[in-house]
Amino acid sequence: MKNFALGRYVPYNSFLHRLDPRNKLFCLVALMIAVFYGYSSWEITFIVAGCLFAFIFVLMMIAHVSFRQLFGSLKAMWFLILFLLIVNCVVPSSQYVSVAFYIGNFPIYWDSILQSLKIIIRLVLMLSLTMILTATTKPLDLTNALEWYMAPLKIIRFPVHEIAMTISLALRLISTLLEETEQIMKAQSSRGVDFKHGGLKTKIRAVVSLIVPLFVSSFKRSDELADAMTARGYNPRAKRTRYHKLTWSFADTSTFILSAAIMSGVIVISSLAFTIETPTFIPWFIIAIFAIIFWMILTGIIDRYLLERRNKKHAL
Repeated sequence: MKNFALGRYVPYNSFLHRLDPRNKLFCLVALMIAVFYGYSSWEITFIVAGCLFAFIFVLMMIAHVSFRQLFGSLKAMWFLILFLLIVNCVVPSSQYVSVAFYIGNFPIYWDSILQSLKIIIRLVLMLSLTMILTATTKPLDLTNALEWYMAPLKIIRFPVHEIAMTISLALRLISTLLEETEQIMKAQSSRGVDFKHGGLKTKIRAVVSLIVPLFVSSFKRSDELADAMTARGYNPRAKRTRYHKLTWSFADTSTFILSAAIMSGVIVISSLAFTIETPTFIPWFIIAIFAIIFWMILTGIIDRYLLERRNKKHAL
C-alpha cells in the first residue's frame, strides 16, 4: 500500500504542479472523454489508446508519478479486471464471429478478448490521469477549483463550498486510510492474525479484525478533523477570503488548447468513422502527433523562460 499514490499530493516544482487547478480539472475531463470515446474498428481503438498512453506516460514523468505507484494502485482492481475478462468471454455478443480458440466445446472469441483489453486500458488510463491530478494539486487548491466551477449553483442556494470541501477531504483521506489499514494489518499480524492463509472462515475473521478497528479509527479521525476545523473558526456559510488566489498563466492557456484539441480530434475520428483504410487518416494522424510533440516542447521552453524571468524579477 505504500505505492498507492491516488489522493496523495507530491510536492514538486514541476510544470504540472504550477498549472491552475481549474485548468487541470478541465484537462482531466477532456482527456477522460478522449479515453472513453468509442471508435469504428479495433485498430483505431488501440492506435488512439496507444498514443494517449504515451502522452499520459510523459505527464506521469513530469508529475513524478512512477509506474510502480500505478501498478501498486491497480492491485485493488485485479479482481475487477479478471471478472470483466470472464464475463466478456462467457457471455459474448451475438455479433462476434472470429473464434480465437475453444475451451472444450465453448468458443472464445477474439472480440471478447479485445473488448476486455480495451476496458483494462481505459481503467489504467483513467487511474493514471486521476493520480496525476491528485499528485500535482494541493487539496485546498482542488477545493477552490471545484467551488469555482460550481459557483453558478449558488444562485439556487446549492451548498457549493460544502460539496467541494467534502470531495477534497475524501480524496485527501484515501492515502491516510490506506496507511492506517497497513498499520492495523501489521498490528493484527503480530497478534497472530493470518491474512494470507486459511479457509473461508479464517479469512472472514481476519477481515473483521481489520475492518472493525479501521472503522473506529476512521470515525475518531473524522471527529478530530471536525474539532480542529471548529477550533479554527471554520464556518462553511460565512463569507470566505483566500490567502492564495488562483492565477491563469501562459502554460494554462497552452495546455487548455492542447487538451481541447485532443478531445476534439478523437471526437472527429469517432464521428467520421475513420479506419486504417481511410486515405487521409494516417497522414493527418502523423501530423497531429508531431504537432502535439512540438506544442509540448514549445510550451515547456516558454514556461521555463517565463519562470526564470519571474524569479529574476522577484530577486531584484
